[in-house]
Amino acid sequence: MANITAAEVNKLRQTTGAGMMDCKKALVEAEGDFDKAIDILRKKGQKVAANRADRDSSEGAVIAYVNDENTKGAVISLNCETDFVAKNDAFVALATQLAKTAVNFNTKEEFLNADFGGMTVAEKLIEQTGVIGEKLEIGAFETVSGAFVGSYIHAGNKIASVTALSANVKGADVVAKDVSMQAAAMGASILSYKDFDPAFVESETQARIAVIEKENEEAKRLGKTLKNIPTFISRAQLTPEIIAKAEEQVKAELKAEGKPEAIWDRILPGKLERFISDNTTLDQEQCLLDQVFIKDDKLNVAEYVKTIGDVAVVDFKRVSLV
Repeated sequence: MANITAAEVNKLRQTTGAGMMDCKKALVEAEGDFDKAIDILRKKGQKVAANRADRDSSEGAVIAYVNDENTKGAVISLNCETDFVAKNDAFVALATQLAKTAVNFNTKEEFLNADFGGMTVAEKLIEQTGVIGEKLEIGAFETVSGAFVGSYIHAGNKIASVTALSANVKGADVVAKDVSMQAAAMGASILSYKDFDPAFVESETQARIAVIEKENEEAKRLGKTLKNIPTFISRAQLTPEIIAKAEEQVKAELKAEGKPEAIWDRILPGKLERFISDNTTLDQEQCLLDQVFIKDDKLNVAEYVKTIGDVAVVDFKRVSLV
C-alpha cells in the first residue's frame, strides 16, 4: 500500500473540496496516483448525484457579482436541497466563486462548461454533490452589461440583483446599488411599461377588475366602503386621447365645484397625477422604473436615476429563492 502523506491529502482536498477522509481513501485506492484519486472522487460524486437526481433543490444561495471594470454583472443561484446546507459558509463561498466565474460568460451552457479549478463547473457540481450529499445545481443564470453595473445581495443570500446604467458618471456606484436594492426589495419583473405585451395588459386588466368587483360584492354585503374599480392598470393604456379626456373630466368637476377657472392650472397637475397613479397599478408593481423609489417616495426610480445626470437604467436582473 502506498504511503499517503498528510500533504498529499491536503493537496487533494484543496483541489476537489472533498472531505479529508474521502481524500485519504481515494488516494489509498488510487495507490498514491493524484489524478486517479480525483477521478475516484468524481465517480463518487456522480454516483451520489445519480441517486439524488429526482430530489428537489429549491434551497440555496443567490449571489451577484460585478467584474473589476464595473461593466458586466452576473447573478446566479446555487441550489441545494436543505436550508441547513444553504447557510453553510463553505457553500456560500462556493456560490460566490461560481458567480465570479459566471460573469465571464453569456449563457448558462457556456458557464457550465467553463474551467473551474481543473474541471468544468458541471463536474464541480457533481463532485460537490458527492462531498455534501445533496443535489447541487445552478438554478438561475443572468447577466447584464452597461457603462456602469452595480449589484445588491439581500441578507441571507436568498435574493440578489444587478443593474446596468447607460453612463459611468459621478454617483453611478450609489445609484446602481440603490436601484439593485429596489429591484431586490420590491420584486420588479420588467424594466418599463413599454416592455409589456399588450395582450398581457388586457388580460391582467380584466382579471383585476373581476377581483375587485367580487371583493366589492362582499364589502357591500358587510356595509364596508367599496373599492374604486380602475378603468386602466398601465401607462401603456393611457393614450394621449385618454389623458385629454381625463383632463376635460377634471375641469368639469372643478367647474361643478365652483372653483375659479383662474386657479385650475394649479389644481390640474395634481389631479391628473392622481388619475395616472390610480390607473397604473400594474406598472407600480412590476415595472422597475415606474415604482416609487424606496428611499424617497416623492420620486419614481426613473426620476431618481436622473438626479445624477443624463443617465438611464438599460437593464437589470433579479433572482430570488424566496
